[in-house]
Amino acid sequence: MSKHDLRAAAAKLSGVTYEESLLASSTELNPSMLERIGGPSGFHTLSTLFYNRVFADASHPWFLGIFASSTKDEAIDNQYRFLVQTFGGEELYTLKKGGKSKYGVRLVGRHANYSIGPRAAERWVEHMNLAIDEHEALIHDEDAKRYLKMYFRYTAFYIVVAKEYMRDDQLSGGHQMDSGRVW
Repeated sequence: MSKHDLRAAAAKLSGVTYEESLLASSTELNPSMLERIGGPSGFHTLSTLFYNRVFADASHPWFLGIFASSTKDEAIDNQYRFLVQTFGGEELYTLKKGGKSKYGVRLVGRHANYSIGPRAAERWVEHMNLAIDEHEALIHDEDAKRYLKMYFRYTAFYIVVAKEYMRDDQLSGGHQMDSGRVW
């Protein structure tokens, strides 16, 4: 499957086009998303708000099971590093995890060993949208909230679509596919 086909499939599932997903990280965005959210610490806050919700999700224990391989603090740190790097800050994620290709951090490869389906992507997006809405630096920035929500929604469903086409040598989050349940 080509990159174009993957993008089209992710857009169909998410309702967000690839181009819309790029608005949050656009170099034409002024001020940048990194500045709008309050710098690197703003992404740490977003990650904390998000994972506080995820790890307290008692109504959906199947969802929390996806995150069983890391602690809340590890999950916050990994996401924070990824977001800072993705939105134009230092390469914190690559320094910790490696796995940068000529196209950027291999997000799909990091998640390919988990059987993440549309239901899990939708739940992930729900938690992230609530975290975005709760973030003090974004409360009055409707454009930033909209752009981030489109980015995260598209990305969550891109992972769902692309993981089906991963080869063993593309896995960077582990070396074995989880052949169990599809979340």
